[in-house]
Amino acid sequence: MDVTTVVSSFVALAGFLLLSLAAGAPGMKFQPGSWYEALSKPGWLPPDWLFPIVWTTLYIMMGVAAWLVWQAAGFALGGPVLGLFVLQLAANAMWSWIFFGRHRIGLALVDALVLLALVVATTVGFWRFSRPAGVLMSPYAAWVAFAVLLNLSIWRRNRRPGRGRAGGTSRG
Repeated sequence: MDVTTVVSSFVALAGFLLLSLAAGAPGMKFQPGSWYEALSKPGWLPPDWLFPIVWTTLYIMMGVAAWLVWQAAGFALGGPVLGLFVLQLAANAMWSWIFFGRHRIGLALVDALVLLALVVATTVGFWRFSRPAGVLMSPYAAWVAFAVLLNLSIWRRNRRPGRGRAGGTSRG
């Protein structure tokens, strides 16, 4: 392996890691706050300190997984599944804005369901090109499935009869 190939591979890995970690940026901007604290939540909700640790770990694993697919297939063959990867990152990034930024619990649940479908499709697609990439994506799929259940539970606990959105505010 020549130096140019090693540098190119390192730059690609850094790019995939940055892309994945960027999906977490809305989560840093839109924090839970007092609105979230006032919501009824299930007893099985993990502690707040756990979420940044889990998400950072998952974003790193996702970036490495995408890089492994790129290593195995390049953009020519792996382009469609890498495009799916980018789509799921966008759905991931939207969730924090919808839930914490707009206080739209029901709409966030729809986004989480779409995200889960995209993550499962991406994981299956990654697996076809690189088994380690599929393995790296699997905990993310499990966590998003858990997040869907958590979002559903919060939505159900905070629905208000006659309101168009669960846990909504008058902010529109």
